[in-house]
Amino acid sequence: MSLTIKPHLASSHQLKLNNNNYYCCYNNHANKLSCNKTCVSLSHHHNIKIRPRPTYSTNPLVISSWRVKGRRRVMQCGGDSLSCGVMVKSSLIEADGGVLVDLVVPESLRGGKMVEAESLPKVKLTSIDLEWVHVIGEGWASPLKGFMREDEYLQSLHFNSLRMKDGSLVNMSLPIVLAIDDETKGRIESSSHVGLLGPDGDCVAILRSIEIYKHNKEERIARTWGTTAPGLPYVEEVITPAGNWLIGGDLEVLNPIKYNDGLDNYRLSPKQLREEFDRREADAVFAFQLRNPVHNGHALLMNDTRKRLLEMGYKNPILLLHPLGGFTKADDVPLDVRMEQHSKVLEDGVLDPETTIVAIFPSPMHYAGPTEVQWHAKARINAGANFYIVGRDPAGMGHPTEKRDLYDPDHGKKVLSMAPGLEKLNILPFRVAAYDTKESKMAFFDPTRANDFLFISGTKMRAYAKSGENPPNGFMCPSGWKVLVKYYESLQAEESSQQPVLST
Repeated sequence: MSLTIKPHLASSHQLKLNNNNYYCCYNNHANKLSCNKTCVSLSHHHNIKIRPRPTYSTNPLVISSWRVKGRRRVMQCGGDSLSCGVMVKSSLIEADGGVLVDLVVPESLRGGKMVEAESLPKVKLTSIDLEWVHVIGEGWASPLKGFMREDEYLQSLHFNSLRMKDGSLVNMSLPIVLAIDDETKGRIESSSHVGLLGPDGDCVAILRSIEIYKHNKEERIARTWGTTAPGLPYVEEVITPAGNWLIGGDLEVLNPIKYNDGLDNYRLSPKQLREEFDRREADAVFAFQLRNPVHNGHALLMNDTRKRLLEMGYKNPILLLHPLGGFTKADDVPLDVRMEQHSKVLEDGVLDPETTIVAIFPSPMHYAGPTEVQWHAKARINAGANFYIVGRDPAGMGHPTEKRDLYDPDHGKKVLSMAPGLEKLNILPFRVAAYDTKESKMAFFDPTRANDFLFISGTKMRAYAKSGENPPNGFMCPSGWKVLVKYYESLQAEESSQQPVLST
């Protein structure tokens, strides 16, 4: 079986798949999904070849100003607090809370807001704090409208969800918080509002109606990662050096967040993505989260997924290839290198640019396994994706002090199928792809001939690239592989130049 399509089902075990009145029944025993009178078997493998077309690296994606007929804009603005939402209906899936949050101040109001922000007490942000401002401000965390106050933090930390005023739940598995130290607390605690300074000293946002509460780091780490073992990348980079207090409040982002790294054209907001899905007349969007280069096993899965959706009755499924663009650990391939590699995958026709949107997801990476994968899935709901692909050990990593995985590699997909607040998202688990030595290509692993398959881990892939050795033919498109080799060669040259010269 190459792909198990197992949507969240209502009590009747039926799911309406699209506006053409397709209904599907999932048969767990037969491993089949029946759509109308057609049973879709999920046991066959397909090798789809796509002719090369231009890629976004040479023809950047430009978001059209085309408007969907009937789209409604819902503004909720009042008082000191700017809390504006945009109802963007992509006809696929509703944003969490029903309204896509947009906290970027309208251009006509920015001058006055900037003057006010300069007059307020200031809180200095780290680069990762700024990434969270980006995430919150564009609505990835909808319905969250700022850094969490204590009641939201406790719900997220202990229940992985937030309860709305109408009693419904939305998923919120990671606390999104802003830490401050004792000095900052003493300086701002008598204020109602504060200005947020970016790493370069510019005022980037206002945080209104603030609440300051204790930052219990040990509890936060234990409940988010399930361990307090030393060596967790996000903990060491963000939480350990952070202050002992958290500050929550309503956020107003003064200008769209830009990084000026040549990749901002890929940083499409949820609103922009929904508009692009509409422009392309997508009737299904399947999201693929990754933080590694794309190899042919990934491509096999994504192409196979699209074929399955076509067999289910969808007419125009669109792939959202959505690499994570925030903080990653030191030995991960940097974002700019990954984006260049992804562009080669499209240039070589491994993925079809006409049915693929490549965009950057701005969130930092926690490496928190089943807890974090819920966040990754929830954010794609807000971007308009109604299908989410999940594989082995999503958002996982090796144990920092022991020679084993930190999380059970199957728990991520199991948790997603049960997670509160994700019921409207269709989860697409898949079996692992590996290199088939008999066929000289990446294929879905067949346990009946396990000895024919070679598993090439990220560590092994990096070892190939560092040594200049080519992986087996068919593992990755040649031009994409050259990007990685070039990166590791430059890294080795840089390391060599920093070696001390011993005098004789």
